[in-house]
Amino acid sequence: MSGPRGRRFTKMHGAGNDFVMLDRRTQSAPLDPAVAVALADRHRGVGCDQVITIEAPRSEGAVAYYGIWNADGSPSRQCGNGARCVAAWLLRDGLSAERFVLDSPAGRVTAQRRGDGGIAIEMGVPDFSPAAIGLDVEDAADPYAWQVAGRDVRFGAVSIGNPHAVIDVDDVAAAPLATLGPALQGEAAFREGCNVGVAQVLAPDRIRLRVFERGAGETLACGSGACAAVAVLARRGRVGDAVAVELPGGTLHIAWTGAGNPIWLAGPTAFVFEGDFIA
Repeated sequence: MSGPRGRRFTKMHGAGNDFVMLDRRTQSAPLDPAVAVALADRHRGVGCDQVITIEAPRSEGAVAYYGIWNADGSPSRQCGNGARCVAAWLLRDGLSAERFVLDSPAGRVTAQRRGDGGIAIEMGVPDFSPAAIGLDVEDAADPYAWQVAGRDVRFGAVSIGNPHAVIDVDDVAAAPLATLGPALQGEAAFREGCNVGVAQVLAPDRIRLRVFERGAGETLACGSGACAAVAVLARRGRVGDAVAVELPGGTLHIAWTGAGNPIWLAGPTAFVFEGDFIA
């Protein structure tokens, strides 16, 4: 991304969760967070939830590494829809494999091309331990019961490579996510903040979800948030091992067979436009 003018990018989205994709496979200097902020600005830049850098692989057998920068310039360790867009970008760029490995800040993930044209990503094993979540509490609980923003809040917490708090609600449309999200993110016990989701169970194989993402605010979709919601609800016996997750931007599909097993995220990806960022 360094250099005078003419910074090439691709705009993509997965179920409305949108990204600016940067091909940095031949560059070694790290991305300046200020560049990510400028690109993500929806009024003065391109506009996106996250900036994704596609870089040279960092482990044997991987085809590429991807870095994730939130709209506020902060780094993220995982982004499920972003990973799916990286996979789709690489396939369009000429990668012919049906199944391949990507390096991410949270570790290696496996991508699988689906017959319906979508991309599935193995997001790792959900980790409910406070240490993995970055939660300063002595003992794990489900649910955690806290006073947040003057109200009693009960939530599950899990790491999908990044920390998530999931609140089970009767109606996602009525849930006060705009206040609950930043309030829960700002709780000191979450050492690095968290993503906050409100989930409504419609049936054992279908839920509705809204997510307030760390560093980005409420987004139209969140892949790791969908995985987190299903993991929390499945552990309680509220949903089964294959769940359609309805988000404001579209539907994602999650498959998880329980403790100790990886969770899979699948759904559509879309190329929006190509451009040069000259600001």
